[in-house]
Amino acid sequence: MNASLALFGRIGLSLIFIISGWGKIAAYAGTQQYMESAGLPGALLPLVIALELGGGLAILTGAFTRWIALAMAAFSLVSAVVFHAHFDDAAQAINFWKNVAMAGGFLTVAAHGAGALSLDHLWNKRRNA
Repeated sequence: MNASLALFGRIGLSLIFIISGWGKIAAYAGTQQYMESAGLPGALLPLVIALELGGGLAILTGAFTRWIALAMAAFSLVSAVVFHAHFDDAAQAINFWKNVAMAGGFLTVAAHGAGALSLDHLWNKRRNA
């Protein structure tokens, strides 16, 4: 049961980032302008897309899970502070705490690993065989 729960947890955490990464590609110019309006260089957008898509896919498949989960937790917290720390706006406050919750989920994944239904587990099995 733990292996299945870890897999479903990784699916839940990863999908928002995979979908968001594709959305940023589809609306590249608008996303770049939004980043710049928050004081970030638009040139960082390819790195953001790579982290969201690549990190999301890595978490989904359970590849390099502990390190990627730490990076995704940091990304979620930075995004919360930069884009959503407008507590006078209820929607932004909810997004802030959503990002904090996702960071907590990623820290849990970093602490416990991907579980048995993951590439990490498969690679460790092959390495130890």
